[in-house]
Formats: sequence, C-alpha cells, structure tokens
Amino acid sequence: MKQTSEILKNITLVGQLGLSLLTPVLLCLFLCMFLQNRFHLGGWIFIPGFILGLGGSMMTAWKFYKAQEAQWKKKKDNTDVSTPPAERGKNTALFNRHF
Repeated sequence: MKQTSEILKNITLVGQLGLSLLTPVLLCLFLCMFLQNRFHLGGWIFIPGFILGLGGSMMTAWKFYKAQEAQWKKKKDNTDVSTPPAERGKNTALFNRHF
C-alpha cells in the first residue's frame, strides 16, 4: 500500500510539473494574440512572447527542483543513521531514544 501511495505521489508531481511548465508559455502566447488583435501588431510579437514564456517555465522548473531537493535532503537527514542525533531532526527516533 505504501508503494502505491508513492507511485500516486510521483504521478501527481509529474502532472503538476507539466502544468506548471506549460502555463507560462500559453499565457504569454495568449497575451501576444490579444496584443496582436487589439493593437494590430505583426506576427513578430509571438517571438518575444514565446521567449518570455520559456523563461517563466524555466524559473518554475528551477523552483520546483529546489523545493524537491530540500524535501529529499530533509528526508535523508531524518533517516541517515551516520549523522549524529544533534544534527538530525528532533522527531527522529533512535533505537534507545524515543523522545
């Protein structure tokens, strides 16, 4: 059952990452389409819009990666027996220390 919950958690994270990467690009392209129709700009407006959307997607991916890295590090610090108990999290139970 624990393995199933981990699989579902990972699928959810992949879906969230996909939506987070796609949204800035689509928003920038829709904004470019609005600007083109409203102010009668040329098709060149889509090039900077696409580049800005990719930049937003890269920032989203970077923040997502950093959040996951912090979560993995926190999980590793709480389960790593080689680190002294003072450096681990306070909620870590050892063989002879339960509180």
